[in-house]
Amino acid sequence: MSAYDPATRIIAIRHGETAWNVDTRIQGQLDIGLNETGRWQAQRLARAMADERLDAVYSSDLARARETAQVLANGVGLAVRVDSDLRERGFGIFEGLTYAEIERRFPDEARRWRQRDAGFGPAGGEQLQGFYQRAVGAVAAIASRHRGRHIAVVTHGGVLDALYRAASRVALDAPRTWQVGNASINRLLASDEGFVLVGWADAFHLEDPALDEASDVMS
Repeated sequence: MSAYDPATRIIAIRHGETAWNVDTRIQGQLDIGLNETGRWQAQRLARAMADERLDAVYSSDLARARETAQVLANGVGLAVRVDSDLRERGFGIFEGLTYAEIERRFPDEARRWRQRDAGFGPAGGEQLQGFYQRAVGAVAAIASRHRGRHIAVVTHGGVLDALYRAASRVALDAPRTWQVGNASINRLLASDEGFVLVGWADAFHLEDPALDEASDVMS
């Protein structure tokens, strides 16, 4: 990174928990909202990030991400900027099904999905390679508009997986060995040279009792 190419600091966040997360049901681009735990996680996230001095908050247009982003944006006094290219991968015929149901009903497709076949996409859904290019390209474009700034991007597990691979130079078909937890904090730098990983899967704010509304520390 040169002096003429200031890095954009990015906090990438997966939306809070939904009932379908708990049920191991594929949401894809279906518009599922947060459950009670997810709303609690969003509040914890906002409290943890209250002093971040963000310049912008971006979100996928799907409700679970927008709800999470709105709580965060309210805490830092910003409006949410919605970008549909931050959506989760479209999973077509898999959407609405549990992992077990997919294995039972579509065994051949499930095998290619598990193997992370870059050219595979469930009927009516996106191929992995195309989704990766969309997701990484969307965040890169946002970062380019905010060179040298500090931004938050609230999105989905698949998008976070793509960003981790882009920043760590991990192949698309490599097994995932990193976490993409709901409402966790993940930090990257972005420049014309690409993404750099700074920190990943910070979930301390979901465990710290000092962030509870009823805590003596916060009263």
